Amino acid sequence: MEKDKKLAVLIDGDNIPSKYIKEMMEEIAKYGNPTIKRIYGDWTTPQLSKWKKILLENAITPMQQYGYTSGKNATDSAMIIDAMDILYSEKVDGFCIASSDSDFTRLAMRIRETGLSVIGIGEKKTPNPFIVACDKFIYLEILHKTDNDPENPSKPANKRAKKTVDTITPKVVKLIMQTVNDCADEDGWAFLGDVGGLIQKKQPNFDARNYGFEKLTPLIKSTGKFEIDQRDSQKGRAKLIYIRRKD
Repeated sequence: MEKDKKLAVLIDGDNIPSKYIKEMMEEIAKYGNPTIKRIYGDWTTPQLSKWKKILLENAITPMQQYGYTSGKNATDSAMIIDAMDILYSEKVDGFCIASSDSDFTRLAMRIRETGLSVIGIGEKKTPNPFIVACDKFIYLEILHKTDNDPENPSKPANKRAKKTVDTITPKVVKLIMQTVNDCADEDGWAFLGDVGGLIQKKQPNFDARNYGFEKLTPLIKSTGKFEIDQRDSQKGRAKLIYIRRKD
């Protein structure tokens, strides 16, 4: 089962904000069991002090990495070295690399060459080369559920969150339409599960939550471009959703 996949979670402490960690770990649990959880940074610096309590609560091991040379990112090098050690140990089935840094692009590509999956997690500022090097890329902004200002509790919680929701552009609709065509039978119907899987391969950072929807079905309904048909499965436990383009 997917949930039984053993994952190595490597976090770049230099550019992943600590406020995201709880939701991030909950998200990772959907894709497998994080058997290795490490975060990298120079823990002698005050910038990382807010992480200490969070690490204990989430059983994440801090990996000390001093900045030996000004202008060089020693944290990235340490993460890459550890990732390769873990890869060759064959103790995991996949990796989760939490960073908004394009320096991990080649690492993600190398891991995937061995047949292991790579989930990337980072902020929306993440460069595209790292995003497309992953099997799936998840934006931290869509995971963060609470945006209350502790100094102003009366401030609406969703005010800042709404700014992170993307608009469904004609380009997005075209991507869905083309993918439905790729998966469709002779009558034009395509199983939604196949459509979602193929979209993910074409565009690793595609996620219904980017557009303010929890699932792909309501996103597709909102476009008004598709017919949706719910069919009984052979096992009878759940409905199977099929879609096709409207004439």
